[in-house]
Amino acid sequence: MVDLNKDFWKNKKVFITGHTGFKGSWLSLWLLNMKATVKGFSLSPISTPNLFGKLGLEDEMESEIGDIRNYNSLKSSIENFSPDIIFHLAAQPLVKESYLNPIETYETNVMGTMNLIQSTKNIKNLRSIVIITSDKCYENKERKSGYSENEPMGGYDPYSSSKGCCELLVSSMRRSFFKQKNMPNISTVRAGNVIGGGDWAADRLIPDFIRSYEKNNSMPCRRPYSVRPWQHVLEPLCGYLILAEKLYFSSDFEGGWNFGPNIEDCKTVEWVLDRMSDYWGANNWHKDENSPEHEANLLTLDCTKANNILGWKPKWNIDKSLSLIVDWYKKDLSGSNMRNECLKRIEEYMYA
Repeated sequence: MVDLNKDFWKNKKVFITGHTGFKGSWLSLWLLNMKATVKGFSLSPISTPNLFGKLGLEDEMESEIGDIRNYNSLKSSIENFSPDIIFHLAAQPLVKESYLNPIETYETNVMGTMNLIQSTKNIKNLRSIVIITSDKCYENKERKSGYSENEPMGGYDPYSSSKGCCELLVSSMRRSFFKQKNMPNISTVRAGNVIGGGDWAADRLIPDFIRSYEKNNSMPCRRPYSVRPWQHVLEPLCGYLILAEKLYFSSDFEGGWNFGPNIEDCKTVEWVLDRMSDYWGANNWHKDENSPEHEANLLTLDCTKANNILGWKPKWNIDKSLSLIVDWYKKDLSGSNMRNECLKRIEEYMYA
């Protein structure tokens, strides 16, 4: 297991799209803790409460509220900051929402990514770009073995399809425009089902569980028998950071990368909810019989490439992750300082 090189990030200028979101907030805090200079470009937080606000990040980094679908605004933001490294997280991230608003999903996920890449062609000191897509970018055949990076892109629902489109877009742009000397190196990253403290988005399993408990309701669960590659949010973020450093120095690390859990941590939704109930001390969910939209029943990732080439491997199993998540939300409900709690989790993860 390769440890994250904290010294590399000191004084690096890092631009993050989607910094006000769940993953973006954790990433921003981690980078700031390693003494990076961070700027974010994103829509306003989508929930109340939200992790970005709880961590007080607006006081520590340059935060610009904007829409990645606005090319001129995004381009200006990037050029004015002149970053060394870019992480592109901004997206419409939900399968259910993609059925309700497919046009917006494609505009955000595909054209938003195009706008980002097009905006970076003339940034002189920019060396690496990490584009976050999704494990759902693969053409899912509901098989037991995990998907590796060289397999076909696809997607049944609009969200999954849009992420497959992103992968094809990045590959085309890299080969067409970014092979010249002094152009930044670009990779795409595909994580599993990312979970962790500080997520309050709608239609996500853990936040829905917490909200149901707070309201003393029973949570409806759409597909309790579906298997997903669950992982704590710090797991893929660590992979993204290791990859970004490698890309900074070499184009050898360009391409697609999977960051997912070990196969034994790919559990059913039912298993996760039952274990959450055990840790929380309350069982408050039931099967929802009214879920017409298609979603995959089985999806896992083969992370051999990241294991062997980057030296990245998961540190926390699903049990450890769920126990930490329950502890996080309980401390939040009790009024603890959640910035300090997040920093403790980051330190614990880095030295696990």
